[in-house]
Amino acid sequence: MADDNPIQKSGEGIAAQAKAILTRPKQEWPRIAGRDTGWKQAFITYALPLAAIGPICNLIGGQIFGYGGYGIYYSPALMAAITTAISTYVLNICALFIVAFLANFISQKFGGKDDWNRAFKLVTYSMTAAWLAAIFGLVPFLSILTILGLWSIYLFYTGATPMMGVPHDRAGGYTLVTILAAIAVNIIFAALAGVFVASGFIAGGTMMGHGYMAHGY
Repeated sequence: MADDNPIQKSGEGIAAQAKAILTRPKQEWPRIAGRDTGWKQAFITYALPLAAIGPICNLIGGQIFGYGGYGIYYSPALMAAITTAISTYVLNICALFIVAFLANFISQKFGGKDDWNRAFKLVTYSMTAAWLAAIFGLVPFLSILTILGLWSIYLFYTGATPMMGVPHDRAGGYTLVTILAAIAVNIIFAALAGVFVASGFIAGGTMMGHGYMAHGY
């Protein structure tokens, strides 16, 4: 099917695509579904850069502002923070693929189609809100605003029918089951990330007494 999406034709890129899916998802999903592009393009040009926002912002914010509260803050050693950011980024990418696989599998249980290409793009573009909201991690005391990333759930819901062919009256159930599966995946990966964080602290020298700097604001 020919692509009538002005974003691709004008070459405005990732920012315009993010704006389109965030502000007019019901109009944008059919356009995404109609594009003759594979999942690899969405992965390389969209998922990879946006998924890096959270780890990078947390890294920078942690070094500048530290973590904590009530006037007591600590800053991880730089190497520990870098190790944590890299491991978190890699695990986030792995989780993306697993959730896309689950979205494709679960779709068939709700009357949808078996289409890995579309399932991956559904999950990828749905994650736009969560990835962009992670920018608030740059300033730790604003991290509560990452709750805005919950808009991704609505994006997934609106994309279920045009992307995966799930009947509209079953899109809510499909979304709920997929989100629950995604939460389970993230719990597992959060535990794995904790292991990397601990090893990163050791590698960064925290066990030698200079991993953190406590200071009051």
